[in-house]
Amino acid sequence: MVAKASTLTTVIPEAEATGRCEVRPDSYVARIETSADGRVTGVAYFDRERREHVQKARAVVVCANGAETPRLLLMSANPRFPHGLANASGLVGKYLMFNYMSRALGVFEHELNEYKSVQVTRIVHDFYDADPKRGHYGGGGLDSRIGPQPMTWAMRTATEGPSWGSAYKARLREFPRSMQVGCHGTSLAVESNNITLDPEVKDAWGLPAMRVTYRDHPDDLANARFLQDRGAEILEAAGALRVTKSPVAASNFSVHMLGTSRMGNDPAISVIDKYHRSHDVRNLFVCDGSSLVTSGRGQPTMTIQALAFRAGEHIARFAKRGEV
Repeated sequence: MVAKASTLTTVIPEAEATGRCEVRPDSYVARIETSADGRVTGVAYFDRERREHVQKARAVVVCANGAETPRLLLMSANPRFPHGLANASGLVGKYLMFNYMSRALGVFEHELNEYKSVQVTRIVHDFYDADPKRGHYGGGGLDSRIGPQPMTWAMRTATEGPSWGSAYKARLREFPRSMQVGCHGTSLAVESNNITLDPEVKDAWGLPAMRVTYRDHPDDLANARFLQDRGAEILEAAGALRVTKSPVAASNFSVHMLGTSRMGNDPAISVIDKYHRSHDVRNLFVCDGSSLVTSGRGQPTMTIQALAFRAGEHIARFAKRGEV
C-alpha cells in the first residue's frame, strides 16, 4: 500500500541520516517572510510551546497539500504581495478538487475476512476513460477492498441503517462476510471551488481559519453513480447475497485536496511553473497535490511523489547555479 511507503518511513529517515536534515515536530508555520525585493527569506513558526521563531532560508518549499498550502500563501500577504504570495494570477486557493469516490457493498454467504493480510486495490480499469455514450464526462477505477476497519464499519453502519438493538448487532456481525468496491472517479476543476481565509473565525494560534467552498460538478456525481452501478454488478456476479449502494451526495469530506496552486506555463492562469517554482517569487516552490490541474481518476499519491522527486532534482540544480 502507498501508505506503507510514506515519506515518514522512507526518505525522511534517509535525509536525517545524512546529518543535513533536521525535523522540528509540533511546529506550526504562521507565514512566509519576504524581503523588500520580493524574495522569500524564511518562515515564521510556532514551536510546541507556541513560542514564535523565524527560520531563515535561501529558498522555501511549501508541501502542505491542497488546503493548507493555499491558506499559508494567503496568510503570508504583505504590502508588496497584498493578495498573498504567488498570487498575481488570483488563482491561489481556486480550482479545488476532491477526487470523488462512491461505494458499493456486498454481503456474502461465507466469511471473506477481507480485513486480514494485504488489501488488493485498483483491479478494474475497464471504465477508466471517458465515453460520450454515458452522457457525462468522467471515468475511473474500481477497487476491491474491505474499506473501513471494524470501528469505522460500525460507525458507518449506524448512519446507513439501524443504529441500535438486535438489527444493528446483526449488521455488525456481517463484517467478516462483506466486501466493498470503491469507485474512484473524477472531480472536475471548477474555479468557484476554493480555499479562502475566513474573515472572522480564528484558529487556536489566532490565525485566520480556512474556509472551504465546494460544489460537485453534475458530471462528477453522474460518473460516481455510473461507476457505483458497475461495482454493484461485479458484486452480484461474484455471488453476493445482498448488494447496497451508499448515497451519492454532495462532498463534505476529502483526503485528496488538489488543484489550488495549479501548475502551468502561463503566469496569468497558473501559480507555479513546470519546475514547481512560483511565477512571482523565484525562490518559493510548491510541491504537493495543489499543483495538479486535474484530479486524475484515483489515488494521486504516487503522482505527487514522482513530481516531488523531479522537483527536488530541479531545485538542487537551481541552487548549484545560484538561482535561489
